[in-house]
Amino acid sequence: MSTKAERTTAYIIKTVAPVFNKHGYIGTSMSDLTEATGLTKGALYGNFENKEALALSAFEYNSKILLAAVDEQLNHPGTALDKVYSFTDFYKKYDIFTLEMGGCPILNVGVDAQHNNNLLAAASRETVKEIEGKLALVLENGVNSGEFKIPVSPLQFAKQLITMIQGAITMATISKDRKYLHNTIAYLDVLIKQELKN
Repeated sequence: MSTKAERTTAYIIKTVAPVFNKHGYIGTSMSDLTEATGLTKGALYGNFENKEALALSAFEYNSKILLAAVDEQLNHPGTALDKVYSFTDFYKKYDIFTLEMGGCPILNVGVDAQHNNNLLAAASRETVKEIEGKLALVLENGVNSGEFKIPVSPLQFAKQLITMIQGAITMATISKDRKYLHNTIAYLDVLIKQELKN
């Protein structure tokens, strides 16, 4: 059973995570946070050392949700190729998945924090690397089992897929047109079929 302090901390993180994700570290004011949580500035700082610590906890909260969803796709029953297609299929609805978060945490935080918060920028990079590593492991298992061959290393292939997916997320976000996401994933599925040959 969690303590009242632990429940309050969890409530704060869950409530402010989409606020930071939408408005960015600099763009989020203390009044935004007190308004969202209904708590005083003193109550917030009673649970977190400073705004930076709170922003980092908020990103980590969103990152855990995203990584859990990625794990779910990559643990999909079936072959390594089934798992890869489950992964790309998840990204077809990624804009809907990240709606409650305030958008893609990797894109939003990664770009926003680049020049104003080294800890957040590093956390975003680590999340990308973690997703790349998880996908690369599935690809490596497919190669090792003789299911398919890849023209480059599994990690390089995973990085290229993530680059294209994140590019599509960026364009869909900027243009507010989800076709960028759908069309890119459809193209990726064709590319995967061509590239991952037996």
